[in-house]
Amino acid sequence: MDTLKQGADALFILLGAIMVLAMHAGFAFLELGTVRKKNQVNALVKILVDFAISTIAYFFVGYSVAYGVDFFSGAEVLAQKNGYDLVKFFFLLTFAAAIPAIISGGIAERARFHPQSLATVLIVGLVYPLSEGVAWNQKFGVQAWLKGAFGAEFHDFAGSVVVHAVGGWIALAAVLLLGARSNRYRKDGAMSAHPPSSIPFLALGSWVLAVGWFGFNVMSAQTIDKISGLVAVNSLMAMVGGTLVAAMMGRNDPGFVYNGPLAGLVAVCAGSDLMHPIGALVVGGVAGAIFVQLFTLTQNRWKIDDVLGVWPLHGLCGAWGGIACGLFGQTALGGLGGVSLASQTVGTLMAVAWALGGGFAVYGLIKATVGLRLSQEEEFEGADLTIHRIGATPDREVSW
Repeated sequence: MDTLKQGADALFILLGAIMVLAMHAGFAFLELGTVRKKNQVNALVKILVDFAISTIAYFFVGYSVAYGVDFFSGAEVLAQKNGYDLVKFFFLLTFAAAIPAIISGGIAERARFHPQSLATVLIVGLVYPLSEGVAWNQKFGVQAWLKGAFGAEFHDFAGSVVVHAVGGWIALAAVLLLGARSNRYRKDGAMSAHPPSSIPFLALGSWVLAVGWFGFNVMSAQTIDKISGLVAVNSLMAMVGGTLVAAMMGRNDPGFVYNGPLAGLVAVCAGSDLMHPIGALVVGGVAGAIFVQLFTLTQNRWKIDDVLGVWPLHGLCGAWGGIACGLFGQTALGGLGGVSLASQTVGTLMAVAWALGGGFAVYGLIKATVGLRLSQEEEFEGADLTIHRIGATPDREVSW
């Protein structure tokens, strides 16, 4: 029976890893559909290469930083328990690799390729796993301190804060250091519009992410005996809440409509195992409102050129999800209890501060040494031709 349980657990978390791996295709198509046509190839290549680099950085450094586990043992050791420890690494890797995928959308259309690859190494190898270890592996005694001070540890079941908020706030630092795309905000005060290049691809990316998210959330149980249908239905309700509010507030703009479900799903990750489905619906709806309002303010009033709106979507909705877990996880609001609003707030603010500081440190160092940004001429020509020497839809054959 133990052998059967071990095999079932390995299969369970492997299926979760595969579903979250598929989400990276969603990141790619969401970015591809949002950026201008001259940067579509770059969106596709960046996400795949960043995932490969993340795998190396996390396997050799990051996973050990977070959990104190390495894989420098013989295969006979690694294969024990049906290789469960290996597939658990695979599953958590897909979370870690989401960080550069999130950042990619914010810095699109003007970031250099190899400096971003270097940033991925530093973020996935050090910045992210240090905060991951605090939240999910009792590193540095922070969780014990929160429990002693406020009666409960910081709770983040599937990464509203650990993954999404951290990725979004690192992205904000990168976006601010890069500056806006050329001619985005003109000297006369006007703003050049850059509408999405492909609504169908944007929608495809959103759907792929939404479907994969049920692996992201449900499989965060990590063993089959801990699986909960509550997580699945809460994810569904938050997705629906985010969609409907974004559609109403965004006046049916497809860019808002297809980011609405993602906002809801980002926010529900933390408390998806604790909330009542009605609470999850509210949390998702509030997240949809946050995205529409803050994306508009960011782009139009504050003139922060975050191309895909990853700071409002992941940074702010993720932080909201961390705090909302402390509200809607309470038994008074239909939740299972065992959480503290104070712990959730303090833990969220600590993660945000770490991510913002880490983002400025990594991208500030790279900007000061090798540079972050394409030249004005390269940006005008587009990242596809400048970096990859081919467009998404070449209009003629080239003879060599």
